[in-house]
Amino acid sequence: KPPTPQDGFIVVSFSNATLVFEIGEEVKETSSSGFLATVATLHTQLLEDGSLLQVHAGGLRHIRTDRRINEWRAPGRRAITRAATNSRQVVIALSGGELVYFEMDALGQLLELAKKDMDGDVACLDIAPVLPGALRCRFLAVGGYDNTVRMLSLEDGTQLRPVATQAVNAVPESLLMLHGHAAEEAGSGDAGLFLHVGLSNGVLQRTEVDRITGKLSDTRQRFLGTRAPRLTAVWVRGVRSLLALSSRPWLGYSDMGRWQFMPLSYEPLDHAASFASEQCPEGFVAVVKSTLRILSVENIGETFNQTVSRLRYTPRRLLVHNDLRLLLVGESDYQAVPLADNAELQKRLVDEDGEPVAGPEFSAELAAELDQYGAAVGAPGQWASCVRIVDPAELSTKAVLELDGSEAITSMALVRFEGPGVPEASLLLAVGTAEQMTYFPTSCTAGYIRLYKILDRGARLELLHKTQLEGIPGALVAFKGRLLAGVGPVLRLFELGRKKLLRKCEYRQLPQHVAALHTLGSRIYVGDVQESVHFFRYNKTDNKLYCFADDVHPRYITAMTPLDYDTVAAGDKFGNFVVLRLPADVSAQIEEDPTGGKLAAQMGKLGGAPHKLDNSIQFHVGDTITALARATMQPGGSEVLLYGTIMGGVGAFFPFQAKEDKDFFLHLEMHMRQEHPPLAGRDHLAFRSAYFPVREVVDGDLCGQFAALAPAKQQAVAAELDRSPGEVLKKLEEMRNKIL
Repeated sequence: KPPTPQDGFIVVSFSNATLVFEIGEEVKETSSSGFLATVATLHTQLLEDGSLLQVHAGGLRHIRTDRRINEWRAPGRRAITRAATNSRQVVIALSGGELVYFEMDALGQLLELAKKDMDGDVACLDIAPVLPGALRCRFLAVGGYDNTVRMLSLEDGTQLRPVATQAVNAVPESLLMLHGHAAEEAGSGDAGLFLHVGLSNGVLQRTEVDRITGKLSDTRQRFLGTRAPRLTAVWVRGVRSLLALSSRPWLGYSDMGRWQFMPLSYEPLDHAASFASEQCPEGFVAVVKSTLRILSVENIGETFNQTVSRLRYTPRRLLVHNDLRLLLVGESDYQAVPLADNAELQKRLVDEDGEPVAGPEFSAELAAELDQYGAAVGAPGQWASCVRIVDPAELSTKAVLELDGSEAITSMALVRFEGPGVPEASLLLAVGTAEQMTYFPTSCTAGYIRLYKILDRGARLELLHKTQLEGIPGALVAFKGRLLAGVGPVLRLFELGRKKLLRKCEYRQLPQHVAALHTLGSRIYVGDVQESVHFFRYNKTDNKLYCFADDVHPRYITAMTPLDYDTVAAGDKFGNFVVLRLPADVSAQIEEDPTGGKLAAQMGKLGGAPHKLDNSIQFHVGDTITALARATMQPGGSEVLLYGTIMGGVGAFFPFQAKEDKDFFLHLEMHMRQEHPPLAGRDHLAFRSAYFPVREVVDGDLCGQFAALAPAKQQAVAAELDRSPGEVLKKLEEMRNKIL
């Protein structure tokens, strides 16, 4: 650790000058530090005896504790281009590629011990800290413009002798060596040495360094962003860790013996350095454009950074308005008193400054009171709902509209209507509601589709008209310039009218109740609340909807999303995930049908569709799936299928892109079932096949527990896979990095 627990100076280098700020009760500029202020500083170091070192292009400036200054000048017309230091050792690179090595003696003086010509300019340098009880770090890492990283010895008699070379696929821009617990020996306490290389193509490379020989092995890579990562050492939980600055900042640290590497939820940083003070014991000082900031990391160890915005009621639907970059949230609560009917609450709708606010969620005092005592309870069958427009960048509410009457929001969609009599307009918000909706059985006195115009870039909503329906609008979706709605068991197509929506086409033979709707091209995918998924085709000539394929199993669909033209993924309320696919020959036959699906629909038997969907994938998640979405979680990452559950869980299904990966994880899962059975004693295969036999899915949660096995079991499982435990862990880390 540093000789003193807190830093005394912040050194800021410009292209032709250096500023030094003294850290006290306040940060102020000082000229008594001993640093040369008329040159650009390349590197600074607090040495073991408390003296300071300044490295600049013209040489070294050693500022002793008694304020004496020792200077070392660069020879001839050569300049220092790179430097690496620790508390006892200094290595500099001169223009032309010559390395010069210094070491501190017993009197606190820096002695020049060795030189070496690297046959080319040096791109970057690094040297690890001196471990307790050691005299020096044994190795120096050197990156060259010839796409190589070399390890040089710093031991007596072999100074600057090469011990290992590694070729990389781009120019190394930054190096950092860290001591840590080897991931392959989790829990053993055996400290390893790791070399981190930031490449010009935005990739971070992590390689294990043999502490005796300096040989490099077990290289792992991760793409961080479009900028070459700039690596800086910072302190996390008392351990020297890694801060990587690319197109976004990343933090690498050791957590319970395992290496964790997470992106930080902050804007890109240009430069950073470790910082410690009484108020901020483990932080870093950073330059962002033209500002100097002192930052600290919160919530270390959490996979996701979450920002919370209070809502008035329970969120039921969420839409993304891509044109305005806004979120549209539909909220509803059963037996809740609408804001307009709650006179007592309206009297108290003020914030801390006494200014009126739009709702209780905007007042911290009222919100805390509602959290503690609960909201007022309304009559049975009564609902309260509102539509909210949220700016996702700041998670602030731009507009909120309370719905009148006792209506529950059941569906939402953004639609742009087209037609000969329809003026060119922006996206309209369609909101499906049910008045006095009840369950067991599910019914309502009336259903409605409200159509809103979004004005002033999301600052307010204007109601165009309200169309009454005979049932609950369970799902809405835009389709070819019209609005497609699932009203109870009826699939209905609407056009825009002056005073209400105009019914143009409908299909009345669905089994129970429409729960989900999606469209792709001329196909419509309908999820039924009890009878799984149905594929429809719209025939424009006949103005009719034809059902040409359905599932053979009953599934209580709660979420659905199309994967391609013939494939949908769905989740049901019993916690099952399924991928249903239309056979390729059937799909071609449907597309070539000159009747547009009419002939195929007439061939159905026993009330079903003429064709059946294949169950390509089946898996029991164990919790009701409430949302499914395709997403890419990071730049350059692979697309995954995200799901959310009713208990608040978020998971991902990752499609294998190589048969080799599929076979590896299938065999790993098979061995983990034997070596690591669940704590509750239930058979893992039986659990994942609770309702339908598991098919074509590997349980990543089970495979990820390989690191928690005892070393002997790790060796046994890895031997069955013809790999070492380190190679198995590397494979798991690579798969995890493809997602997050």
